[in-house]
Amino acid sequence: MPPKFEQVTSFVDVPITDDGVDTPAFLDAADGLMDLFDLFGSVVFGFVQTDLRTNITGVRARYASHTAASTTLERLVEAEHADRARNATACLVRLVRGLAFTCRALQELQADDKAELHVCFRRAYDVVLKHHHSFVIRSVVTIAIRAVPRRADFFMSLAEGGDQEKLRAEMSKWLAALDAIAVRVSAFLANGGYGRV
Repeated sequence: MPPKFEQVTSFVDVPITDDGVDTPAFLDAADGLMDLFDLFGSVVFGFVQTDLRTNITGVRARYASHTAASTTLERLVEAEHADRARNATACLVRLVRGLAFTCRALQELQADDKAELHVCFRRAYDVVLKHHHSFVIRSVVTIAIRAVPRRADFFMSLAEGGDQEKLRAEMSKWLAALDAIAVRVSAFLANGGYGRV
């Protein structure tokens, strides 16, 4: 059974220092987001979950093999670059894109009380991911987005019948933190020439 929103590690709890975004806390929060995707239905967003989980695994593998040099995402990328490797960096680029897409969709949902979930995901896709995908992938995504649950059902699943106003307040904090991390890491990757996000 998917977790309630409040049971998922929050991006609010991911430490950010002068050295960057804490790698293990970030990966825990990203894992929590993947668990929330179960609320969309495993078939509907299965391909998104698979892609994001693969990218989380790639970043986590680099962290596990070079822990001391990878305490933050930024240090992880710099250390990998110094080793003339690229796998974890490429995974991080794709992971940040996927997180930015999800964040944007849920921000749209929060901002527009009348919009259905599929509309919010479509808007987010058009802005964040569409230009990275081929025609075939765009077609698959369009079909998947149309199959997401209704807005009311999604919020009911997240809150499990609890206080939806509290849920919305917590989600706003969670999304603000995720957005700040995505913007920060994207800028770092782009400015350092490590990969386009």
